[in-house]
Amino acid sequence: MAANPLAAAGKELRAYALGFPGAYEEFPWGDSAFKVAKKIFAMLNADAPVRRLSLTVKLGAGHDAALALPFAEPTGYNLGKSGWVTSIFEQEATPPLGILRDWIYESYELVAPKRLLRELAV
Repeated sequence: MAANPLAAAGKELRAYALGFPGAYEEFPWGDSAFKVAKKIFAMLNADAPVRRLSLTVKLGAGHDAALALPFAEPTGYNLGKSGWVTSIFEQEATPPLGILRDWIYESYELVAPKRLLRELAV
């Protein structure tokens, strides 16, 4: 049986988010919330068995371009008004990991303290 592309994408995105300076993971609503300095920069839902994957990030410059993509929408609970975007992938989808990593990076940059951002440049 072939590997589940959503499960593989979820593992890769989780590892990527946790690779940033000061990043850690919590589970406030059952989903993964990736934080830096107690602030969320990404949320990921990819529970096993993965039938649906969602990623929520805060975007600045990339916000409008993200919302033009068919898999992205403003995040609910009025978070969309603050630049938060949620991407959703259903079973059998192959998420565009390059784009999603770029979004996680941008979100981290918007949320992380300057002292940790300096570590990215090293």
